[in-house]
Amino acid sequence: MEQRKLEEKTLHDQLRGDLKTDSYYTSNKKFYTITQSNREFVKNWLLERSKGKRVLDYCCGDGNFAIWLAENGAMAYGIDISPVSIENATNKAITRGLGHQARFLVGDAEATSFSDDFFDFAVVNGALHHLNLERAYSELARILKPDGIVICTEALRHNPLFHLYRKVTPHLRTAWETEHILGKKEIEGARKYFSKVEVLQFFHLATLGAVPFRRFSGFHFLRRCLEAVDSVLLKLPGLKWWAWMAVFVLAEPKKAAGILKSDLEYKEVKSDVKAVA
Repeated sequence: MEQRKLEEKTLHDQLRGDLKTDSYYTSNKKFYTITQSNREFVKNWLLERSKGKRVLDYCCGDGNFAIWLAENGAMAYGIDISPVSIENATNKAITRGLGHQARFLVGDAEATSFSDDFFDFAVVNGALHHLNLERAYSELARILKPDGIVICTEALRHNPLFHLYRKVTPHLRTAWETEHILGKKEIEGARKYFSKVEVLQFFHLATLGAVPFRRFSGFHFLRRCLEAVDSVLLKLPGLKWWAWMAVFVLAEPKKAAGILKSDLEYKEVKSDVKAVA
């Protein structure tokens, strides 16, 4: 296993092994109290499309999103490099009676064991910056059906204050992750593997001002007010790329481009993939 992947596996095994007491994790978690709007946006997009479809939760963590997909009628799969995360996800699915509807694998997201054209949809929640982006885009294009779509939520690198925070909190993430936060160039780079690349919406600029008030009774009202401000600000060309997050879709995978699979020597890497029953 490459060193960067070993570091990711080790970090996420530690985080997922004891979420309640890990002070590093919880010190960063406060920012995710404002992310309801981007999560609901993705869920609403999928609810209209994913029932009865085969959907991959790519780098699924503890599997919460895959389980939500299964509960709403999708045939859900999750893959993650962290065995602890996959064990957590599998146990949750079994506990909720979804063991046959939500299936989880320990594996390398850059070289999965899934066959070509396997998925109708893939969901990527903040995972691409953990990966070699070329390999991730290529693999997603390979395992997606010709009419399939990937919907991604990713943090952006363009706001200097946000990126400074990442630099001064190295204990919260691997060095690779910090240096590979996506920007406009990286998102547009998916056009090598997908004919359609479209940012659907930008999220969270003014809303970050609500974070210090997350324990106050008026927090949700304040958050919604600041979301309304962002709905205006993040339509402005000069500001939208300063958002914390963007949701974008990748569609029309380039199956015949001659750049998939062979360049990345999938056969050697796939032998390391391990399934968890």
